[in-house]
Amino acid sequence: MTEAFIQINNLVKTFDTPAGPLNVLRGINLEIHKGDFVALVGPSGSGKTTFLNMLTAIDSPTSGEVLVGGVPITQVSQGKLTKWRARNVGIVFQFFQLLPTLNVAENVIAPMDFANVWKAKERREIALKLLDRFGIKDQAQKTPDMLSGGQQQRVAIARALANNPPLVVGDEPTGNLDRMSATNVFELLQQLADRGTTVIIVTHDRELVRSVPKLLELRDGTIGETTLEAAARRRTQELRASKTRTATQG
Repeated sequence: MTEAFIQINNLVKTFDTPAGPLNVLRGINLEIHKGDFVALVGPSGSGKTTFLNMLTAIDSPTSGEVLVGGVPITQVSQGKLTKWRARNVGIVFQFFQLLPTLNVAENVIAPMDFANVWKAKERREIALKLLDRFGIKDQAQKTPDMLSGGQQQRVAIARALANNPPLVVGDEPTGNLDRMSATNVFELLQQLADRGTTVIIVTHDRELVRSVPKLLELRDGTIGETTLEAAARRRTQELRASKTRTATQG
């Protein structure tokens, strides 16, 4: 077995609330390898976004350790984390979060300017190659509002890859797309994994996760591998229990 690209050791995240401490992540231990394509599922409010925030160093754990590419990001200072994240993590959001005043090519170039990974004279050419890779080079001079949702998400993926990061994460990256566009985005993410990029997404799309090689389920603050069928059965049981409680209370 090769060394894990992501190593998570006893990860705990607790939030203080008016009702007392809320334990969202409870001692998670997990390994994810280079080139893995992982889908994370679980009930709403189970902490999936919180977990992604731990992997991307957007938030820090209450205790425990996260290593990405051998770097213990839970021990890196906030000042250095920003630069680390820009160079090592590409994030794809559900609502694209493209800059409306920039055209498509400029949106892809923006993270290059921030991280200063490529020479300035090379950045536009790299951006155009990425856009061509995803079939939208002809949209390079348009602003995001002139594109369809599927096209905007392709731009967002190209932007996420601008600095050639080894890790790409997506928080419901297809949640705002029609079925055809969502399927295309999943295929693009799979292609990234096939090329060696580690891809981790949070999703509620039961149809599309059938094609994802590794399915993890977050439940009761812990993560474990599961099958789509097992996750679906538990979700059905939860819905039935919720309906029963509502009927009883009514």
